[in-house]
Amino acid sequence: MSIIKELKESLKEIVKESGYEEDDLAFSLSQRKDLGDYQLNDALKLASKYHENPIQIAEKIAGNLKKDARFINVNIAGPGFINFSLSDEFLCKSMNLIIENKENNIDKEEEKKIFMDYGGANIAKTLHVGHLRSANIGEAVKRLSRALGYNVISDVHFGDIGRQSGMVISEIKEEHPNLPYFDENYKGDYNDIDFEITEDDLGRIYPLANTKAKEDPKKMEEVIEITRKLEEGHKGYNALWNKIKEVSIKDIKGVYKKIGTTFDLYEGESDCYPYIPEMINEMRKKGYLRKSEDAEVIDVKEDTDKEPMPPLVVVKSNGGALYATRDLATIKSRMERFNPDEIWYFADNRQSLYFEQVFRAARKTGLVNKETKLGFYGFGTMNGEDGKPFKTRDGGVMSLKELIKIVTDEEEKKVNEDIVGKENKTKVAEMVGISSLKYADLIPYRETDYIFSKDKFLSLDGKTAPYLLYSVVRIKSLLKKADEKCYMVTKLKGTEDRKLMLTLLNLPTVLTNSLKIKSLNELSDYIYELTSAYNSFYNSNKILTEKDEKLKSSWIALSKLVYDTNIYILNILGLEVPEKM
Repeated sequence: MSIIKELKESLKEIVKESGYEEDDLAFSLSQRKDLGDYQLNDALKLASKYHENPIQIAEKIAGNLKKDARFINVNIAGPGFINFSLSDEFLCKSMNLIIENKENNIDKEEEKKIFMDYGGANIAKTLHVGHLRSANIGEAVKRLSRALGYNVISDVHFGDIGRQSGMVISEIKEEHPNLPYFDENYKGDYNDIDFEITEDDLGRIYPLANTKAKEDPKKMEEVIEITRKLEEGHKGYNALWNKIKEVSIKDIKGVYKKIGTTFDLYEGESDCYPYIPEMINEMRKKGYLRKSEDAEVIDVKEDTDKEPMPPLVVVKSNGGALYATRDLATIKSRMERFNPDEIWYFADNRQSLYFEQVFRAARKTGLVNKETKLGFYGFGTMNGEDGKPFKTRDGGVMSLKELIKIVTDEEEKKVNEDIVGKENKTKVAEMVGISSLKYADLIPYRETDYIFSKDKFLSLDGKTAPYLLYSVVRIKSLLKKADEKCYMVTKLKGTEDRKLMLTLLNLPTVLTNSLKIKSLNELSDYIYELTSAYNSFYNSNKILTEKDEKLKSSWIALSKLVYDTNIYILNILGLEVPEKM
């Protein structure tokens, strides 16, 4: 249990000793620092509950607070708001407990098994800017969940089947009609076919095939037919598609690795196919499916719905599978193989209705246990300065590789090779550039759109990754010069020391809140606040030349604690720290 949580429990006991019961105390950092560090705003609520004067209630509680040596400057403001500060002795003791074990500043969650679905890359398509948010937010939430004690299994859930496969194969067939993959009478080994395809080929083929299919109905019919045959197990198409998948997955994994995103499972939609026949048969047998214009659907509308809720199409008119079929079968697979307590999906906000339909269908048909929670956590888009989804100059969707290159090239102009070394200049620029992209992506609340601005993201001033990373590098340099062997806080000097300590004590609250809403905006704000508080403290004090040895040692210990806390948070956010900057 964290120190701040223990403090809250102590306050509950003090309120109880004063004659009142309240489980959910309105206890928070004070908005009026001139009145105290914290405020307790329960007197009005207790007055309504116990039919007493709020001022008298506040006076009773304040009287008991004053008896506890941890609390100083206890006072009452307004209609019963209780303000108080923490004693220097208690703050020093708290810092030393955290230095001794960082777990003393973290509140672990109850054990749960969480299955996380994020990333969602499509085979044969280049990762573009739209893929950043799913990978970045999902990865950070996964790291946060594990830090707070959850058992997490993550899956990229490749889009490795469906219409894009038919499009790519149809275009290759048009360009290379004599390949054995398209010969229905071919009896040889498909692995011996002399045909190579590259990442660049795929980058060209899919957009071309997509345009042709949209403009030519006959081409679209061919795409649909190829897709159907692929799903039914056509040997030639599957051999070619497997070759495409191998090249595409290698490329996608490379980009994910560059942005620090990893998965426990690299499965795709096609991995659920063994589960589909049994699932559909069960749904038909139990009467969950009904015919609708030759397709088969599940009704998911509920009596309490105030908005339209269309049925979910599960089987196409030609008997084929859809996204929904595969998503439901994937849920069945995950439940049977992993039996998670919760399954979390991270995808674009615009998919919220679809996921609600899928979740309802999964519950209605018994694919998940009654206790299993299914959660959709949508996110907004990265937009250009025109407020529209970010694109290239020619109006196309920008690849994630290109976006990384833009910020890397810009950052490389700023990197001082005399400091980092000529051989490390590009590496440091890429590290800082990617961190800048990721941090800027995590600052807004998950569902909020934001504007891409490389100048703003890469600035050394303000709420940016370069500002955070530079500060961490500077603290590391200070600690190296200090060469301390034992870190302890025994003395305070003034308000800046206190502000730093109070900010450190607030970490567990921020971590818990961030996990609750599955968004890193509060934690991103927090690390900026902590770093700014430290920089203010650093600029006001000559730490290494301080003559009061007790104070100097305390300041170095506090610097070490801020450094360790920042590294801990940066790791959750997925930001890498260069050795020099």
